[in-house]
Amino acid sequence: MTLPDTIHPALRAALARKGYETLTDVQDAVLRDDALGRDLLVSAQTGSGKTVAFGMAMAANLLGDAATLPHAQSPLALVIAPTRELALQVQRELAWLYADAGARIASAVGGMDPRAERRAMERGAHIIVGTPGRLKDHIERGALDLSAIRAIVLDEADEMLDFGFREDLEFILGSAPQERRTLLFSATVSKEIARIAQTYQSDALRISTISHGSQHADIAYVVHAVAPRDRENAVINVLRYHGAPRALVFCGTREGVNRMAARLHNRGFASVALSGELSQAERTKALQSLRDGRAAVCVATDVAARGIDLPGLDLVVHADLPNNGETLLHRSGRTGRAGAKGISVLVAGFNQRGRATRLLRDARLDAEWMDAPDAEAVRAKDRERLGELPAFADEIDEDRLAEAREIIERFGAERIALAFLTELERRLPAPEDLGADTGPVRRDERTARDRSEPFERRERTPRPPRAGFEPGVWFEVDIGRRQRAEPRWLVPMICRLGDVTGRDIGAIDIGEVATRFEITASQVEHFEKALGGPRERDQNVVVKRAGETPLQPANPDAPPTRQRPPRDARPGRHERFARKADRDEEKLYEDKPPAPTVNIKPIREGKKPDGPHKAGKPYKGDKPFRKDKASTGDRPARTGKPGADTRPAGGKPAGAGKPYKPDGKTGGDATLKRVKRKPRKDS
Repeated sequence: MTLPDTIHPALRAALARKGYETLTDVQDAVLRDDALGRDLLVSAQTGSGKTVAFGMAMAANLLGDAATLPHAQSPLALVIAPTRELALQVQRELAWLYADAGARIASAVGGMDPRAERRAMERGAHIIVGTPGRLKDHIERGALDLSAIRAIVLDEADEMLDFGFREDLEFILGSAPQERRTLLFSATVSKEIARIAQTYQSDALRISTISHGSQHADIAYVVHAVAPRDRENAVINVLRYHGAPRALVFCGTREGVNRMAARLHNRGFASVALSGELSQAERTKALQSLRDGRAAVCVATDVAARGIDLPGLDLVVHADLPNNGETLLHRSGRTGRAGAKGISVLVAGFNQRGRATRLLRDARLDAEWMDAPDAEAVRAKDRERLGELPAFADEIDEDRLAEAREIIERFGAERIALAFLTELERRLPAPEDLGADTGPVRRDERTARDRSEPFERRERTPRPPRAGFEPGVWFEVDIGRRQRAEPRWLVPMICRLGDVTGRDIGAIDIGEVATRFEITASQVEHFEKALGGPRERDQNVVVKRAGETPLQPANPDAPPTRQRPPRDARPGRHERFARKADRDEEKLYEDKPPAPTVNIKPIREGKKPDGPHKAGKPYKGDKPFRKDKASTGDRPARTGKPGADTRPAGGKPAGAGKPYKPDGKTGGDATLKRVKRKPRKDS
């Protein structure tokens, strides 16, 4: 064993029991003489043993020269992780690392019972491991006391910033003592990470163990380009082809995880799902079943892309491509950890090959492009792995040889071998048949091929007839290439008109002005009957049985048109004006009904029609209301006897803007004045 002497003696025995003989680069870097006691800003790739690294780095701050930790009162160290799974995993790693030191480690993560966490902190814990949101909540409620903190570790700090935990981190770091030691671990050092390090660290030592060359040398990358409809089938065949005892399948959404997990379960895989919609207990149970071997496949979102350590994980499958190269590295880093070998498979549709190439280029990875394994390739791989079965590896039982010879004499060796293969295939999930159409080769796929070869586009192979389709009758619809006919909207229209499904439609032949399609024989009568029924849509579409006249082939060089009737050329401006001048104005109103006659008495200027008018002024029309000083608005003033109420009906005063003052006779709505009562004489 060649472990360095800089490791604290309380941790050396635990590392020896775990099988550590040498340290990784990041573990060795944090134990150098120039790193002892200083704040650290560390960037290392996933799977390099960062948890053990910062566990050994903060041992001197927690233990000092003592072999064991004192009685737990207030926590001495705080470890912050971005996800629940990573926090619980860090808790497990530190538990065995500090087992001989007598450390008590508590967790504080979202999704767990906060009351149980509070009771654990009250009983005493040396190290607290948690997520930012839950730690901040405990600090604000007074359950977590940071006055005795000696070291704070930020694990996967870049991901915590991506998740929007910057304010929580600043609150936690601001609540801790200034004399603490801060260890910041991040895969990449962005501007935000550098700003946090500059603000909350003092004289930090920068450590980087990420190689600038190829990433993840222990992981083999493979890309399978398949038809989009065969993507899930390709994932099933990849799992069967490699036969890994533990595999991790990544999907982009929670719905995709549920669909893929259900599909694998129905095909016979022992699979579990892991996504953000599950409770913490369900997520912990799923990971534990994968560690125990009760499950062989875990279908997860990117919540499992960071920090999750699953021993014996040999295969990672990207059912949905990641968003960027960094996520691709973190996903693939779940395998090939601590020097082990692993395989990362990207399943990309034909329309995603360019995106897959860019992801590999951004991550500086070299991948091998190959066809996805079909059903025959999976069965051939099963035959190759026969020698790995325990039945062939165990020693031969001499007592059962006579029994075996009797069976051979009875059934024959070939029949027994065939029965053995049949029984073996029955116990394993059946492989899926993939489509024969592999699509044309694109230029961006030549990144992993010999660029010296001239580029030639491969011809598409004709699609074989669909299995199980019964030949029937050909019909014809008066829509062709000139009307931009495409199968993606022709098939729904045919199903809508004839009340059939896509399985009832066979081959489709698109011509220049018409399209012919085949309807299975069992649905011909129903199809023709539905065509004669009422239609809510597509009233102008004509569908009939195809005749003997051959279909006019489509001309791909001719541009598609709408077949609108040709129109005469519009005349020029001078010609239009000449036509307008020649028109007879009377002819424009020949076909129009006469205008209605209205008995309107003309108004003579200067005289009112029905009464006297002031001389010398032109008459401008009748006025419905009189406007004078006694009225406001558009209502006539009320006239009456002197002293009468002259308010308008609306309750406003009759004067021009003057407040209404009621007299003593009529009352009103004036504000009542407070009258001081005179004392009674008899009181």
